[in-house]
Amino acid sequence: MKALIQAWLLRALGLLLLVLGLSFAAFRAPDRSLESLVQRWAPPPSQFIELKLADKPQLTHLRDEGPRLDPLPIVLIHGTSDSLHSWDAWTRELSKTRRVIRMDLPGFGLTGPAVSGDYRIGAYVDFMAALFKELKLNRVLLAGNSLGGEVAWMTAARLPEQVAGLVLLDPAGLPFEPEVLPLGFKTSAFTPTAWLGRFLLPRPMVRASVEAVYGDPNRVSAAEVDRFFELTLREGNRAALSARIQAFIQEAHGPLYTQTWPQVRTPTLLIWGERDRLIPPATAKLYQSTRHPEAEPAELIVLPGLGHVPHVEDPQAALKAARPFIDRVSK
Repeated sequence: MKALIQAWLLRALGLLLLVLGLSFAAFRAPDRSLESLVQRWAPPPSQFIELKLADKPQLTHLRDEGPRLDPLPIVLIHGTSDSLHSWDAWTRELSKTRRVIRMDLPGFGLTGPAVSGDYRIGAYVDFMAALFKELKLNRVLLAGNSLGGEVAWMTAARLPEQVAGLVLLDPAGLPFEPEVLPLGFKTSAFTPTAWLGRFLLPRPMVRASVEAVYGDPNRVSAAEVDRFFELTLREGNRAALSARIQAFIQEAHGPLYTQTWPQVRTPTLLIWGERDRLIPPATAKLYQSTRHPEAEPAELIVLPGLGHVPHVEDPQAALKAARPFIDRVSK
């Protein structure tokens, strides 16, 4: 019996090594340098600036478009694993009459890893404060999706005098019960697969992760998958994603978010995709019910058929929902 067990274990180990070998052969994806990605993903009007964070310079990929004399610039903040490119359609329209600023958050896109190694939400608010200072932004309107929404409202909590309004698209922060987690998030949250993920990046996994946040997976284009695939390979981004997810898990289990959101009095519009399975629309009720009692109620618009990234899946519908609020706050 002992010999049979040993033989079975050896066969299982052999099979595992074979699978790992084939996986490395098929899905090996080494890091790519910033320089190798710039030509495709950072043409004009992209620029790179250095923000001083914890006495260290944070190289930051940024686009600043539209009339510079706009008294209330609009700052667009992307979500986890995403990049400033997710706001292309909104920027094309808004920048005709408004100054629109967007950037890759630390850990993502071409900005790359945080120089501090800190991926807690407070570090992202520090980043936003440094951005405001560098660009001399006295007062802004913040719009953010998912992590970007979380960064936006946490920034408003710390810097209320600088944030005139919030457009939160399926924001993270307050407790939520996901129905589906993108495969890339799952592998990054589990230490052994996160380690393997620093060497392997199956394109089918990237596509499945993107499809998971769409209301209609058929709307996911090959170009969109390509963007996520290539920018994930930016040197250091895969380790940064794992660190960010771990930081969120730790903070989400504490009182930070539930104690901070009720302090926010900034005028707020919530936009939610009806088919968001990552942060379901029911979460919006928590944002509304725990609103500061002296603040104006947070308006909620639910977009039929859309998922977790409505500004990407149907940018026209999402912007149409946001435009009246943006115009009102900007008066």
